[in-house]
Amino acid sequence: MENLYSLAMMESNADSRNDQPVFAAELFPYRSLGRKGFKVLLGVSGAICFMYGMFFIVTGAWPIGFFFGLDFLLLYGAFWLNYRSGRVREEVTVSRTDVSVRKFSPSGRMIEHHFNPFWTRFLVRRHQEIGILSMHIFGEGRRTDVGSFLNPDDRESFAKAFKRALATVKQRI
Repeated sequence: MENLYSLAMMESNADSRNDQPVFAAELFPYRSLGRKGFKVLLGVSGAICFMYGMFFIVTGAWPIGFFFGLDFLLLYGAFWLNYRSGRVREEVTVSRTDVSVRKFSPSGRMIEHHFNPFWTRFLVRRHQEIGILSMHIFGEGRRTDVGSFLNPDDRESFAKAFKRALATVKQRI
């Protein structure tokens, strides 16, 4: 009985080693304007819109003053939508037993894709001048795109690291 237990423990340790990620990446879109910059931009544009809006209201051209307020609201709405879309992210992990892609939408909804690493293929579409246009993971009749929101340099580094991780997993038999 004791030998059976130790064999099961060794097999479970081997399984846990197989489940250890060889590669893990969290992908998220780049935003050039941080929260502090956003507040400064809104403060300055709000002050300018308010000042000019009040000037036109006082001089009797009140419809123009209200359009300055509408401009400010549209600017705020555009940045709000931009920051909301920035909450998109993807988590990609590769282990000996699984390739997992977890996609999170701006609302927080998650979609998860799993692939067998030995059947997984990674397709990269390139343009001669631009670089990587798209990246797709194929396997067992299913596919998903990865990193569609990344900039060209980040796509290159992710593609190189992901290919290396898949090759590493497939070599260790």
